[in-house]
Amino acid sequence: MTTQNLARYVDHTLLKPEATTADVAATIAEAAELGTYSVCLSPSVIPVEVPEGLKLAVVVGFPSGKHHSSIKAAEARLAASQGVDEIDMVIDVGAAIEGLYDAVEGDIRAVRDAAPRPVVLKVIIESAALSDDAIVAVCQAAERAGADFVKTSTGFHPTGGATVHAVRLMKQTVGDRLEVKASGGIRTREDAEAMIAAGATRLGLSSTRAILADETAAAGY
Repeated sequence: MTTQNLARYVDHTLLKPEATTADVAATIAEAAELGTYSVCLSPSVIPVEVPEGLKLAVVVGFPSGKHHSSIKAAEARLAASQGVDEIDMVIDVGAAIEGLYDAVEGDIRAVRDAAPRPVVLKVIIESAALSDDAIVAVCQAAERAGADFVKTSTGFHPTGGATVHAVRLMKQTVGDRLEVKASGGIRTREDAEAMIAAGATRLGLSSTRAILADETAAAGY
């Protein structure tokens, strides 16, 4: 895979709590320079201007997912009104662990209803915290609720980030009906390409430049 092709899989991400306005501007500029698919930012920094050809994504219910569904929906509605192209929402992971999949589906549906297509909805399931059975059930709930993507991780959970196993299982579950985003703990170009080989069609990276240059990235999202 060429570096240019790999870059088009990437949501270049800045979600650090300490990020400043200057950091946001630098991240957008870097995303445009590297040719990534999008830039993914925290909701408080929206609205922002991005260059033509670069998509804008924002997180919702991030990073815990423990926000009330009405709050997640309000975040999503505001983001959609501010012109974002994509929303990456976090489910209630505890509900998934308990097997409360109807509640998970309802949570996702609230966000989908608040930000209908053409806004793209990605559902962060925190796969490292879930059993394989729960991963399958949550992916199925996301599909029923109208999501466009299922996504492995926030990158903030102590259980870890994306794995090839989780990506492959998620892809097997949703087939070609939804897409799969791998994020969290992707440190090398080898990692990135392994996730794509397993079925990921998007990657969440903060150290995009280092990974595209085939250098080991520092710990982070």
